[in-house]
Amino acid sequence: MQTSTAAPELMHWTDSLNTGDARMDETHQEFVDMINQILATPEDEQLPVYKAFLAHTVEHFAQEERWMLATGFSADNCHAEHHATILETMRVVEAHYLDTDKQIITRLAEALAEWFPGHANSMDAGLAAHLKSVGFDSETETLADPSAIKNVTMSGCGSVSCTS
Repeated sequence: MQTSTAAPELMHWTDSLNTGDARMDETHQEFVDMINQILATPEDEQLPVYKAFLAHTVEHFAQEERWMLATGFSADNCHAEHHATILETMRVVEAHYLDTDKQIITRLAEALAEWFPGHANSMDAGLAAHLKSVGFDSETETLADPSAIKNVTMSGCGSVSCTS
């Protein structure tokens, strides 16, 4: 069996990835840029780039989860559960890379490039719409009117109307 020596296809930022929240979109653009940086790096040099990407992703997800908690989501909502699953996978990759699997970082980056548009267009876009609907400013992480948050704990994926 022949192995392909073609470089992995890079992920392109498109307007379809915009959520409507400038800070979220900026963080998402950084996420895409870092995936592309991994994919453009030779596999035997990827580990430091990957470690920076993992640190960025931990903060990226924590940022969204702070916003969810500040706007009435329960801590164990399904959006946060998706984040936890991704991070759990990302955290075991380094050990496999160091052990014997020098292609695992590339494969994970390719998988994340495939996963991310669906996540951004559903859960993150829903979260951005929710933040806007309750007057949450993601730049300052403040609510214009704290009484806009109902005394209901939401557990949806990104917005009150999310059912998956």
